[in-house]
Amino acid sequence: MKPRLSLWPVPRRRWLIPVLVVAAVLALWINVAPVSRLTQPHAAARVAALPPTTPLRAGQRLLILSPHPDDETLCCAGLIQQATQAGASVYVVWLTSGDGFEYDAAYESRAVRPSPADLRALALRRMGEARRAAAALGIPETHLQFLGYPDGGLLHLFLENYASPYTSRTSGLDRVSYPGTRSPGSRYTGQQLEQDLEGAIAAVRPDLVLAPAPQDAHPDHRVTSYLALRLMARRGQLDRVRYWVVHGGLEWPLPKGLQLSQPLLLPPRAPTLDWTRLDLTAPQEQRKLQAVRAYRSQTALLGRFMEAFVRRNELYSRTPLPRGPLSEHAGPAAPP
Repeated sequence: MKPRLSLWPVPRRRWLIPVLVVAAVLALWINVAPVSRLTQPHAAARVAALPPTTPLRAGQRLLILSPHPDDETLCCAGLIQQATQAGASVYVVWLTSGDGFEYDAAYESRAVRPSPADLRALALRRMGEARRAAAALGIPETHLQFLGYPDGGLLHLFLENYASPYTSRTSGLDRVSYPGTRSPGSRYTGQQLEQDLEGAIAAVRPDLVLAPAPQDAHPDHRVTSYLALRLMARRGQLDRVRYWVVHGGLEWPLPKGLQLSQPLLLPPRAPTLDWTRLDLTAPQEQRKLQAVRAYRSQTALLGRFMEAFVRRNELYSRTPLPRGPLSEHAGPAAPP
């Protein structure tokens, strides 16, 4: 009998354990605050040199497009507070209800393989947490809208299922089914998602829209960005959009955990966008932390990642592309 060929001629144990040890040491090393400052010596200075974000005024309307419950707080809790304190009205639209986070559903249900019912229960919990976080930031419940589309499925709706219904792999749903959503019973199609989001934007009539940047690593975030670009361009108001990043790549933001005295540095996936800096006061940082911790189902597993967004500043780009030849077609530079 011929000996069986192996793709692993060297026993795995000889290299697997050292590789895991090195990976663990590197992960620990880059998450230590002094090391982060050493490896990015000019990063804090770059943030400090950014122009300030233009504040909102009394009577203006701010709309945050949030792919999942918690994104609006991670990206924008400081600006939300400053807008409400200035007398502006703040609105939030969540495109999904967060029914795709299987690890979290497994943790919540204490099941190795969470069922579709477990994922649906998680969505209802996250919707409740979103309302509590919004209340902590001073947003009236009447200014909140849930669209209820599938977490982890927005790219399918945007590409393959624009006209044909999509069934969520995690929740088992093929239509908007959660109470308190904008269009209950609507089928999971990209066309219906776009129609619902267009209606939400039209109802708010925003002076400023905060949306994910297209460089964000999460597919749901990128689709939210694409839809924001399409719909606001259709309204002739693309200059009213500002862009943020939550999934910025390379373990960003570093260091992990609560770092109130540290600046939020530029995300590695989008370091050359037309960034502006919004400085937070100490009370605003504390209120943002309170809103982050309202998401108890998420902080149980992702607490160090989520609390790493509670920093001295937030970042908003005035354009979806870096300033340069490719961005000339985006029109004139918007004010900060």
